[in-house]
Amino acid sequence: QVQLVESGGGLVQAGGSLRVSCAASGRTFSGYSMGWFRQAPGKEREFVAALSWSGGRTLYAGSVKGRFTISRDNAKRTVYLQMNSLKSEDTAVYYCAMSRGLPLNTEPALYSYWGQGTQVTVSS
Repeated sequence: QVQLVESGGGLVQAGGSLRVSCAASGRTFSGYSMGWFRQAPGKEREFVAALSWSGGRTLYAGSVKGRFTISRDNAKRTVYLQMNSLKSEDTAVYYCAMSRGLPLNTEPALYSYWGQGTQVTVSS
């Protein structure tokens, strides 16, 4: 079994930056792709970014491309989401998730393990 724990969420002003982290424990982290999703009140969970095990492949939602960066430290079993130039519409609960191998997936149903989420609120 895998446990994913997000941290680093909080309140930030529009235009500011925030980095959220996701630490994995349990079975192997090796070979798994990692993704970030978000869910705003009253909306469906949406894909934000994904990263392959090697870090060589990334995928971003159009709404965050150029502003957000996903990265991982496999030695620490941790994945990060650096969020810059934040907008009020980025306000949501952010979830990390783990998916077996490639290709990188944007569909939540294709991710096997999920964290509990961390709240990010951007004030305008």
